[in-house]
Amino acid sequence: AWADGRHRARGRSVARLEADLIGALHRQEIAVLYQPQFRVGDGMLAGAEALARWEHPGLGRIGAETLFAVAERADQMAPLSHAIASTALAGAHAWPAPLRLSLNVTAEDFALPDFAPALLARADAAGFAPDRLTIEITEQTLIADFDACAAALRTLAARGVAVALDDFGTGFSNFRTLKALPLDTLKLDRSLVRDVAHDDRDRAILAAMVAMARALSLSVVAEGVENDAQLAVLAQEGVDLFQGFLRAGPLDGAAMARLASGAP
Repeated sequence: AWADGRHRARGRSVARLEADLIGALHRQEIAVLYQPQFRVGDGMLAGAEALARWEHPGLGRIGAETLFAVAERADQMAPLSHAIASTALAGAHAWPAPLRLSLNVTAEDFALPDFAPALLARADAAGFAPDRLTIEITEQTLIADFDACAAALRTLAARGVAVALDDFGTGFSNFRTLKALPLDTLKLDRSLVRDVAHDDRDRAILAAMVAMARALSLSVVAEGVENDAQLAVLAQEGVDLFQGFLRAGPLDGAAMARLASGAP
């Protein structure tokens, strides 16, 4: 439960961790790993989701959950998101088309009045085509100002950026979100995938979600796929993409580049 460094961070003062993070951002020490995504139908690589990691000199690797918690307390969410996006885009620059890059977006990102044009500018600066970029949002992200978020998403969509609704099925699913936003993808949480191979009710829920997505012309991505039985059910139910340890865990930039190029 504490695999991302939270147990080690407990012994360090919050103020010290915040100062450490500010220093790490200044020195560009926040790393990006890439979680590959594959097509369910033929197993081909489709792209990857960017994940932030902090290699703390005293605490070791600190995962995204703790990293973002520290950043929120230190009022560094926007600089952190900027750093992650810039690093991820630079790393994905050499991937062959049509491989896609997915970036997670926070409520603090949307609070910035220039969020959409700034993200597009970073993509342009990295030489990464916006129509190969996906941003992942959660319904929690949209709570502060739904209309402003929707406007930013429309600006991005006009340049070809795809929008995925992440963690779908883990909480209250507001159908206003599905109706009002320029969504392209529903991303199913790993909790919806875990038991689909042996629980009829879970499989029925999965099938219903895929049917709804199809009715709305949305693609479906499944997270947390760990075995062939799960993948077989996803294929039978028409899920488009999957990610998980069945094929690959998070990779560093060099390993992802080799995978993207088809190298062994």
